[in-house]
Parts: sequence; C-alpha cells; structure tokens
Amino acid sequence: MATIKACIFDLDGVIVDTAVYHYKAWKRLANELGFDITEEQNENLKGVSRMASLDLILQWGGVTKTEAEKEELATRKNTWYVEMINKMTPDEILPGAAEFLQTCIDAGLKTALGSASKNSETILNKVGIAHFFNAIIDGNKVSKPKPDPEVFLKGAEELGIPTENCVVFEDAIAGIEAAHNGGMKAVGIGSPQVLTEADLVVSGLDKMTLEKLKEL
Repeated sequence: MATIKACIFDLDGVIVDTAVYHYKAWKRLANELGFDITEEQNENLKGVSRMASLDLILQWGGVTKTEAEKEELATRKNTWYVEMINKMTPDEILPGAAEFLQTCIDAGLKTALGSASKNSETILNKVGIAHFFNAIIDGNKVSKPKPDPEVFLKGAEELGIPTENCVVFEDAIAGIEAAHNGGMKAVGIGSPQVLTEADLVVSGLDKMTLEKLKEL
C-alpha cells in the first residue's frame, strides 16, 4: 500500500462554495435572454466548463446563438461572477478546510490545488488561504476538463510526488473519476450515495483526519 505524501484539493465545494455565485450570474444571463433557470438545473452545471454550461442553458431556454454571440454571453457572465467573488471574505471558507490544510502541512504532506476554475487564485487570495498550497493548478494551466486527469497529474508533477502517493479531495463525480484515471486515491466530499466511486466519502473537510488518510 502506497504511503500518502501529497493531498490535491478541488476548490469549489471542497475549500469554498462559489456555486451560488455561478448560479446568480447564469440566472441573470438567462433572465436577460427572457427565461429563468432553477437551482435544480444549476446542479447540472457543477464541474462543467463555462462554454458547455452556456450551451446547456441556451438549450433549456430554447435559444439559439452564433459562436460569436456565445463568446460574448460567456464573457458577460464571467464579468458578473468575478465582481461577486472579488467581494468574498475568509468567512466563506467551508468548515474545517483551513484547519485540515494546516494539519496536512504540519504532518509534512505536500498540498496542491487542482481546479478547472480560471479564477482560483483570486478566490484563494480573497479568502486568505493561498499560502496553504505548494502548487496551484487551475484553468489557466490546463485545457482538458475532468474526468481527464490532466489537472491532478500536473499537480503531482509540480509537487514532485508520484501519483500513487497522492490523494485527491473532490465533490464531483467527474473529479473522482479524474483522480482514479490519474492513478490516485480519491476522497469524496459530499454524499456517499452520489460519490459511489470514491475510496472514502466525508461530508466535509471538518470530518477529515490524518488517521482516515492513513487508512486509504
């Protein structure tokens, strides 16, 4: 059994929850186009890229746009989203996340962020936890979406740790698949009924311990 030497964390839903801001920005866009999106529909957008999310939303609204118009709409949505995350505070760190990151560091483990978001550095700086990560791999450094393991493989590479010694913390099914596709263990953050492929599932990082990590 390989020893865990590094922890790689997804951002949204694991460290902070910015889904509410994505939802507000997409909802505003849909409203401008003459329809609405529900919170249930928004669940289908988690872990999905910006352009793929837009395609789904336009489909729900029965709206057709050219590629150029779609680029403009996606940019508009992102501008609103960035305005909201620029107001984030340390109060928005999910329970136990900062404490568990500190625990990992104290135990001599390497830490990396592995997120599809192009705004991760902004978010980490706003909530004041950028210093917890030895490496930050985000949407500016990778092009392939999860379940492709690119984001986690780059994280392991930057940390200089073999993939079999890395564990990934993820709240999305595609993220768990990406971890396994990269030859890493995966801890699911959320519901055991949803994250059935994870090696271990906890409701949040406040329920995570070094003992549980060693048992993986």
